Amino acid sequence: MKVSLLITCLGDALFPDVGLATVRLLRRLGVEVDFPAAQTCCGQPHFNSGYHADARDLAKHTIRAFANGQPVVAPSGSCATMVKVEYPELLKDDKLWHRKAEDLARRTHELSDFLVNILRVEDVGARFNGKVTYHMACHLRGLGVKDEPERLLRAVKELELVPLERFDECCGFGGSFSVRYPGISGAMVGDKAALIEKSGADVVTATDAGCLMNIAGCLRRRGSRVRALHLAEVLEKT
Repeated sequence: MKVSLLITCLGDALFPDVGLATVRLLRRLGVEVDFPAAQTCCGQPHFNSGYHADARDLAKHTIRAFANGQPVVAPSGSCATMVKVEYPELLKDDKLWHRKAEDLARRTHELSDFLVNILRVEDVGARFNGKVTYHMACHLRGLGVKDEPERLLRAVKELELVPLERFDECCGFGGSFSVRYPGISGAMVGDKAALIEKSGADVVTATDAGCLMNIAGCLRRRGSRVRALHLAEVLEKT
C-alpha cells in the first residue's frame, strides 16, 4: 500500500520528530509513504476563528495537493477531522468541490485509525520500557475513534499502560481557544497535568501535537519529570 502523509502545521514547525516517527513506523509495516510538497495548513485555525472564505481556499488547495487518489494518513486527529468533517460542509454549495471534498474525506485517516481499522494491525512490533498514560484528544470523537490508541499501546512490549483519571477531558488547548481564553485554558491544562502526575506515569502520550504542546508546556512549568510523546513516537520504538 502507498499513502500520502499529511504532516500538519504544528508537526512541521514544532514536532518534526513526530513526522519522522510516523514515516518510519509505516515503512516498517510495509507501507510506502510519500509527502506531497504542496501541502500547507489545512485551514482549521481560519475555520475555528470564523474566516470561512479563507478556510475554503485552503481546503481547495489541500484537495489539489492530495489529488493522487491515495489514502492520506495524518498523525493528528484535529487535522483529520477538519478534512473529513468540515471540508464537505465548507464546500457543500459547489457541487464539483463538494464531490472532491467527499473523496478526500473518505481517503483520510488519523494514524491510530489507519493502523487498527485499515491495516488491521494492533501489534506494530514496538518495544517501550516505561509507564505510559494516555490522554484522549477531543477531535477523535468526531472521527469515531474510541479505544484504538489504547489497543496499540497495550500491544507494545514492556510498556505498562497506567490509567489516567478523566483521560477524555479536554486539556484546554483548543487551538485559538487557548489564545482567546488563556485563564480558562490554563486552569484546564493545570488540572490535566496534576492528574498525569498522579497517575505515576513516566510518559504521557496523545495523538495530537496541539494537546502535547499544551500539556508538555504545563508539565515543564511545574518542574515535572513526566515526558510528553506523540503516539507515533512510542509506537516507532523497537
